Amino acid sequence: MTKQQIHRLRPGDERWFEGMLDLFAAAFEDNQSYTAARPGRRYRTDLLNRRDVIALVAIEGEEVAGAAVAYELPKLEQERSEMYLYDLAVALPYRRQGVATALIETLRKIAREQGAWVLFVQADYGDDPAVALYTKLGQREDVMHFDIPID
Repeated sequence: MTKQQIHRLRPGDERWFEGMLDLFAAAFEDNQSYTAARPGRRYRTDLLNRRDVIALVAIEGEEVAGAAVAYELPKLEQERSEMYLYDLAVALPYRRQGVATALIETLRKIAREQGAWVLFVQADYGDDPAVALYTKLGQREDVMHFDIPID
């Protein structure tokens, strides 16, 4: 298991928030999304105060070794919610050390505490490490994903 400390981001955690975004930019090779227009202090504070937004970092010394972001989605058919794991990344030197699993286990605990009945995640075809991790932890469903423009 990982030796890193798992920490849920709260207002005032700017340093870890920035480290999380830096990690996502590098891991996903997407500087435009994660560095071009970072949220200001008020937005970050409001976001991190929300119960339905869960941002976790795995801290190793002074570095963000891994990070995960999930969103709680309330359901209408029953008094329950689902937790959607949207972003998960581990810095290269910390891969294959249980960091991703520890982040997911922490999310599972939070999801349970908040009344969610499932934690779900998407993986891209060709992302074999992610597919292997998620297969180890859950049940695979083959679905299609569509991005529908709103403009």
